Amino acid sequence: MNTESNDWKSPLEPEDWGALRKQGHAMLDEMFCYLQRASTGRGPVWQPIPPNVRHSIIESLPQAPCALEQTYGLFRDSILPFSVGNTHPGFMGWVHGAGTPVGMLAEMLAAGLNANLGGRDHMPIEVERQVVRWMSQLFEFPDSASGLFVTGSSMANFIGVLVARTWACGKSIRKQGVQQKPGQELVAYASTAAHGCISRAMDMAGLGSANLRLIAQQPDGAVDIQAMRRAIQEDLASGCSPFLIVGTAGTVDVGAIDGMSELADLAAEYNVHFHVDGAFGALCVLAPDLANKVAGIQRADSIAMDFHKWLHVPYDAGFILVRSRERQLAAFAETNQSYLARERGGMSDGSPWPCDLGPDLSRGFRALKTWMTLKVYGTERLGKSISESCERARYLAKLIERSDELELLAPVNLNIVCFRYRTVETLSENVNSCLLLALQRSGIAAPSSTRISGKYAIRAALFNHRTSRAQLESLVDFVVMQGRELNNVGTS
Repeated sequence: MNTESNDWKSPLEPEDWGALRKQGHAMLDEMFCYLQRASTGRGPVWQPIPPNVRHSIIESLPQAPCALEQTYGLFRDSILPFSVGNTHPGFMGWVHGAGTPVGMLAEMLAAGLNANLGGRDHMPIEVERQVVRWMSQLFEFPDSASGLFVTGSSMANFIGVLVARTWACGKSIRKQGVQQKPGQELVAYASTAAHGCISRAMDMAGLGSANLRLIAQQPDGAVDIQAMRRAIQEDLASGCSPFLIVGTAGTVDVGAIDGMSELADLAAEYNVHFHVDGAFGALCVLAPDLANKVAGIQRADSIAMDFHKWLHVPYDAGFILVRSRERQLAAFAETNQSYLARERGGMSDGSPWPCDLGPDLSRGFRALKTWMTLKVYGTERLGKSISESCERARYLAKLIERSDELELLAPVNLNIVCFRYRTVETLSENVNSCLLLALQRSGIAAPSSTRISGKYAIRAALFNHRTSRAQLESLVDFVVMQGRELNNVGTS
């Protein structure tokens, strides 16, 4: 007998929907204000976290409830002001997108829907499939191509390695494992400037990071194709099995792009899988003035990219596009699990499911914020934003070249500028590392650092669509002024 009263409700539902709605509207309005302030550059990019703020969220596991208003107050006071700052136009550090109000709203809608995109037959999966179709169109892949949303390009590149491995060895490798004999190893090839996640993917795939041949770069930062050809020939002569070439569209240090057409030719010649790590650079295809830089990417077998970089979709929104759906299914699909049975005409229809194309069964609705970004802004507007970020980089490079006190350390390929303050070589690293720290603490701008030919460089990665020329001028003025002070102290 049911003893529950008809007015029973879940303990997780609000006591007062009206009060919740009011609080929710206030929170949403405050986040709009936050993004509006970011668009004007008000406030610091980043600021150190005071000890009392860092400790303000430390407490025992909560047992009793706490009011939403009070909890939000802690977010507003202790978390919001002390983020990394990539929404601010002065953020020039790592390859971070800046986000948009549209993306924020889409993320809210996806959270409210709380869809699991591992599988089954529902419209959120159709939205993801629509983005796959759009990307296939953008990169001139066949209609039968497949794709998958993932956390980021680290996971997308890992999937690319697994797809290539299964294609090279056959589906049986998933059951039998990798049994590589010395001298007969599966080997892959990439530039010395390839992202570290490629080496990690080889490690996680059981192939060993030592079996990733890192090929020298040319002066412009692109991989040396002839050196890669020689490495392949040497491996074949020693009995190894080349199975994968990885091209980089936008190196993390300087934004260099490998020769895509030449790599595609090489992959075809030796019948290996051609994968492109296009974390941000692949999306050059959206900008008419930049698309030629990645010409030939359309011939790749798979492409990894991040919509949370140059498209400014809120984190996280990584993606992989695979030319052959059969290759991707062979690498991941399972048919012997009863709890994943497919039944036509019901909720479990719609095969293949996204879980057949990658490692995750539980997956969030990442596609909605990407779909909505593409719908609302359109590719022309998004491409213009990408072009403008590269124009800003060229402008910053000119400011640096006009100054006798600054030195440009690498060609500006896309939107990354590497430079330093000129001083005697013995002081250069100390002066420039102190300069970087002073810049970040100033709140004016927040670049990061790297090394170019062994030299310490201040690295300005101009991904923020809000960054203006005025911000770049402030950056240069600060570096020159502080550089003089540090240089005088060091040489006195």
